[in-house]
Amino acid sequence: MQMTAPRPIRLNAFDMACVGHIQHGMWTHPRDRSSDYTSLDHWVRLARMLERGLFDGLFLADVLGAYDVYGGNADASLRGGVQIPLLDPMALIPAMAYATTHLGFGVTCNLAYEAPFLFARRMATLDHLTRGRIGWNIVTGYLDSAARAMGFDAQMEHDDRYDLADEYLQVVYALWEGGWADDAVIGDRQRGIYTDPRRVRPVRHDGKQFHVEAVPLWEPSPQRTPVLYQAGASDRGRVFAARHAECVFVNGSTKANVGRIVADLRTRAAPRPMLVFVGASVVTGRTETEARELLAEYRRHASVEGALAHAAASLGIDFGRYGMDEPIEAGSTQAIRSNVEAITASLGRRQPPIVGSPEQVADQLIAWVSEADVDGFNLSRTVVPECLASFIDLVVPILQERGAYKRDYALGTYRQKLFGCGDRLPDEHPAVAARWTESGARGSVAPRMIAE
Repeated sequence: MQMTAPRPIRLNAFDMACVGHIQHGMWTHPRDRSSDYTSLDHWVRLARMLERGLFDGLFLADVLGAYDVYGGNADASLRGGVQIPLLDPMALIPAMAYATTHLGFGVTCNLAYEAPFLFARRMATLDHLTRGRIGWNIVTGYLDSAARAMGFDAQMEHDDRYDLADEYLQVVYALWEGGWADDAVIGDRQRGIYTDPRRVRPVRHDGKQFHVEAVPLWEPSPQRTPVLYQAGASDRGRVFAARHAECVFVNGSTKANVGRIVADLRTRAAPRPMLVFVGASVVTGRTETEARELLAEYRRHASVEGALAHAAASLGIDFGRYGMDEPIEAGSTQAIRSNVEAITASLGRRQPPIVGSPEQVADQLIAWVSEADVDGFNLSRTVVPECLASFIDLVVPILQERGAYKRDYALGTYRQKLFGCGDRLPDEHPAVAARWTESGARGSVAPRMIAE
């Protein structure tokens, strides 16, 4: 009987411009280099290593506030380097893009606190500078500390943030897709005409949250709209993701739970294609024994306090108020709603790392793709850079031998590489309603998106 080839696995490195991202305490390991995060050399080396490993992208997380729920202040986060200190990830991308040719960059940007016009220009700039290798992880934030930093008493209600995001997307779609015709820039030196004014029109939006009238300042970038990531797994988040996202990031729990979420997302998004990445961490060595010894070594550096500080902010629950044997009440929270739902459904368990020999790790990754219908993984770091170097050197060749991983990059933009189609969003995407058309009158209002 002929064996069916495994589905090719997609891989992102999941990182953050800080010392401690997900696996807290690893910065204390003597071989860890995450404290070099303020150096461009650090990020360029990372990008080149990922491109050597044929990774699809580097997925950069970000937050705009300190984790100050645990103990009622940010002390634990500051002691443990729990995503603080933290740099702006967008500033790192041009250097990494210059040092690479194919690697994509998915950057987290919070839409709640930045005017759509300014953000649209920054993303278009990165799309130009990377030659079409930029993606946007759409977030609305979940930290009250971020809201206070931006001058508000608290953040908006969970579902209201998604309503805000829907309208924000309407505006940036119109700015990216509708202001300039593809052939607006003619660069006619003889006549002294760089841009044909007849091929540029103002974007106007008059909505509940945003009022915009502007000619986009940038010429069309390679992808126009960046590749769209989203990580909402609550019910409202899935509605939003199915409408807008091309790639969705889900937290790992069990294959059965993730499979149900993936099936729901694909059903909601149909017929539009969607790629789903599940979060994972990998510890591997040349043998299973070596991998388990490495895991034990890493665990001696793990920070329980750091993990509690991170979880408290993500769940909106101050674990410092409870004794070890005291039941914890989740109550009402505006933090990451899906985390609260997931921890309730899974009795508080967190997904363990994938540990083993290269063959065992490959088996588990392929099983996730087969059983949970995910397309790939966001691999979070442990000890930097050895965790990714060992994965690339040991696991990638096994996946390639089994036909489960590419042997070379496809040509084209980030979107072309991921989906094997053109540079632009597919015709089934709602942004198409904002796209330039010849029939549109100059100065016309950008078409409004149909609400869910």
